[in-house]
Amino acid sequence: MSQNEARYTIRSLIVTALGAIVGTVLVLELSGSIKHSDNKDHVPVGDFQAIHITPGETFRMSPKASELHAACENGYLAIAADVDPSFRGILVDYKNRGVRCYRPSPTAPSALPQPEQPAEPAREAGSE
Repeated sequence: MSQNEARYTIRSLIVTALGAIVGTVLVLELSGSIKHSDNKDHVPVGDFQAIHITPGETFRMSPKASELHAACENGYLAIAADVDPSFRGILVDYKNRGVRCYRPSPTAPSALPQPEQPAEPAREAGSE
């Protein structure tokens, strides 16, 4: 390398890279290539964690209450915002399965298999 060769400083390279990124995002936004959804139906309401509590074990939790509340919607647990009650979502697990509001009884009629009904009514022995 010769002494007459022009060199760029690290600062000028970083500024150029940031300018290119900001310029690209602005051009994509103005051309309409970046889509913004106004539909609240498919937007996650929040990210939740479950804390496993065992008897006698202490756990840390913030003393401030969240701005959300739970409600039971068609048998599933829904989370709704305190500010906008119409903004609610069903709580699902990592496989997108709904979390029920209650534990179904294993002996409930809906949980037991129903006996198959015969196609023809059974005839009584003494009616012939």
